[in-house]
Amino acid sequence: MKLFHILGAATIALAAAGSVPAQAQGNGKLIAIITASLNNPFFVQVANAADAEAKRLGYTTLVLSNDDDAAKQDQEIDNVIARKAAAIILDNAGSDASIAAVEKAKKAGIPTFLVDREINKTGVAVAQIVANNYQGATLGAQEFVRALGEKGRYVEIVGREADTNAGVRSKGYHDVLDQYPDMKMLDRQSANWIQTEAYTKMESILQAHPDVQGVIAGNDTMALGASAALQAAGKTKVIVVGLDGSNDARDAVLSGKMDATVLQPITQIATMAVDEADQYLRTGATGKPEKQLVDCVLITKANASKLNNFTLAK
Repeated sequence: MKLFHILGAATIALAAAGSVPAQAQGNGKLIAIITASLNNPFFVQVANAADAEAKRLGYTTLVLSNDDDAAKQDQEIDNVIARKAAAIILDNAGSDASIAAVEKAKKAGIPTFLVDREINKTGVAVAQIVANNYQGATLGAQEFVRALGEKGRYVEIVGREADTNAGVRSKGYHDVLDQYPDMKMLDRQSANWIQTEAYTKMESILQAHPDVQGVIAGNDTMALGASAALQAAGKTKVIVVGLDGSNDARDAVLSGKMDATVLQPITQIATMAVDEADQYLRTGATGKPEKQLVDCVLITKANASKLNNFTLAK
């Protein structure tokens, strides 16, 4: 899998090394940005958008990746506390496993602003700003049904089971798909949000179900992995739908390798989180509820050309 270099090389190098310049410590001007794997363009854009907005507002930044590992995330929170960060922007490593880390930051006087993924507790983070995953999943499922003519044999590839979003998206899919008696699910497997794992899982599924007509995946990287396996097997007519709105998915939609994706406006979400952190640090309040949902947008060939870096041009 290729590594996406949307962030500057110097920033990624600092994040990997776990060190930042002395001026990036304390003084109420450091915002820590912790996200998941920088091998996934979605999470890179989380970091990129938050980093750009924080710097625009005059903050220094520390960009880290938790690699979806709660233990690593816990160490990073300790690091951030030691550096006397003013605030944390966090795309967390598990809805239950991350609660203690956010509580630890709060106890240390550092407010946390969650993006993309919620935790299963309120009153700990200052904000939890996420895409409306259920609404987005229903959009994707409706397009999937339309593309298959309301009948067909399909498989579902779900995300990491510990991630609340995986369950929410799957529920959104099935609340639509299960209304159609001629939509028959052949298999349902997790690929943990990973493209290479989805490729391998799709290869295995094809051996058991060579007659599959559609694949609906919990995110774009898994959809792209499944699509690549289908293309390699000569199954070029299988309908594939993903969710995230990445540039790679956009290109796959335009080339006909995917039917659709659903845009999570993560650039907007990450920017909102930094703006609210700045408001909170200046005034002691965000003026917003803790939990905030941002609606998703269906992306097909009709509008895919307007999509770039998780932003849809008007």
